[in-house]
Amino acid sequence: MRHPSPSAFWRILVPCLLLWLAVAGICPPAFAQDLPPRPSPPRLVNDLAGMLRPDEVAALENKLVAYDDSTSSQIAVVTIPTLGDYELADYAQQLYEAWGIGQKGTNNGILILVAEKERKARIQTGYGLEGAVPDALAKRIISNTVVPAFQQQRYYDGLDRATDQLIALAKGEYKADPATNRRERSSDDSGSGWTFWLVIGVLVLFLLMRNRGGGSGGRRSRGFGGMGIPPIIFGDFSGGRGVFGGGGGGFGGGGGGFGGFGGGSSGGGGASGDW
Repeated sequence: MRHPSPSAFWRILVPCLLLWLAVAGICPPAFAQDLPPRPSPPRLVNDLAGMLRPDEVAALENKLVAYDDSTSSQIAVVTIPTLGDYELADYAQQLYEAWGIGQKGTNNGILILVAEKERKARIQTGYGLEGAVPDALAKRIISNTVVPAFQQQRYYDGLDRATDQLIALAKGEYKADPATNRRERSSDDSGSGWTFWLVIGVLVLFLLMRNRGGGSGGRRSRGFGGMGIPPIIFGDFSGGRGVFGGGGGGFGGGGGGFGGFGGGSSGGGGASGDW
C-alpha cells in the first residue's frame, strides 16, 4: 500500500493546525488590538471617556497610589467611551491581562471598568484577592454604591466610595492562598497551557507513525531537531519568530508616583451592573 508523501501530509496538516491554534486561543484574540495601550507614564486612574474632572482624577490617583505603596495591592480605574462589539466581562478580562494589574505571583489587583456609552460598570478581581473580594461583595458594591451614584451622574462619588470599600475589604490581604496558587499555576504558568502540549502530542504521534511506516528514501525534509518537523511550527526560538514566537517588553515603570503594573492575572472573578 502506497503511503502519502510527508510533504503532502504537511501541506494538509500545517494549515489545519494553525486554524485550530487560532480557535483554541493560542493566537492572540483579534480584539486585543482594540484595547487601550498600557498607560505611559503608568497611571492607576485612566479616564479615557472623560467622565471625571482633572482634580477628581488626581484625587483618586493619589489615594490609589498611596494604597499601592503601603500594601503592593493595585486598584486600577478605567473608563472607556464604548465597548464596541464586545461583552463587558470579556473586555475587562482582556484589559486586566494586557495591562498586568497587580503583582505577578500574588495577583493582588482589582480593575474597575466603566463603559460610558453602554452605561455598564464592572469590578474585576485578581486571583489573590478573590477571597477578600468575592463575587457577591463585588456585586453589592456595584449595585449599592456605583449604580446609584452613576444614575445621578456623580461618577467621582461612586468611584471614590467604591475604591474605599474595596480597600477596606482587601486591606492586608495581598498573598494568594495555596489553592489559588495551584489553580493559577495550572492555568497560567505552563506558558501556552494544555493546548500547547496537545499540539506537541499530535506532532510526536505523527512522527512515530511515519517512522513505523518506514523511510521513503531520498532526501529527508529538514526541520526541528532533524525530526522532519517544519520550522514554521516551532519558529526560531532564538529570534522569537514562528507560531510560538514570544513578544517583547515587560512591565516597566516610569516617572514619579505610580511605578507601574506588576504583571498580575485574573481568573475572571468579579461582578457587573448597569445604570
